[in-house]
Amino acid sequence: MSGDTKRPQKVISIVLIAAFFFMLLGLNDRLSEYFKLAKQRDEIATEVYGLQSTEIALRTQIAYATGDNAVEDWARGEAHMALPGDEVIVPVTPSAQSGQSALPATPTPSLTENWQIWKRFLFGSQ
Repeated sequence: MSGDTKRPQKVISIVLIAAFFFMLLGLNDRLSEYFKLAKQRDEIATEVYGLQSTEIALRTQIAYATGDNAVEDWARGEAHMALPGDEVIVPVTPSAQSGQSALPATPTPSLTENWQIWKRFLFGSQ
């Protein structure tokens, strides 16, 4: 009789070990799926942050473009307009230059032979 009681315990133990093994395999699959989804979530969150930053920049540009400051900047900068009371300064380009240049001519050095340089070095300047 002692052999009969050991056999069902062995079968139950093997069935429990097999069930535990399959549960661990399922847990491993779930964990790998979780990490994959968490990585995708982080990538999407980064993309959303970038798009929100772009939206803020575009909203700022729209607010500036629809305001009076943009019109005034365009009128003063590109259209060269002035408001009453502004002192307009117009740069004057110089007229055609005369034939002479303002820079003095640079003298060209004369070529001296090597033997003349040695002669001056050895015997003094002549």
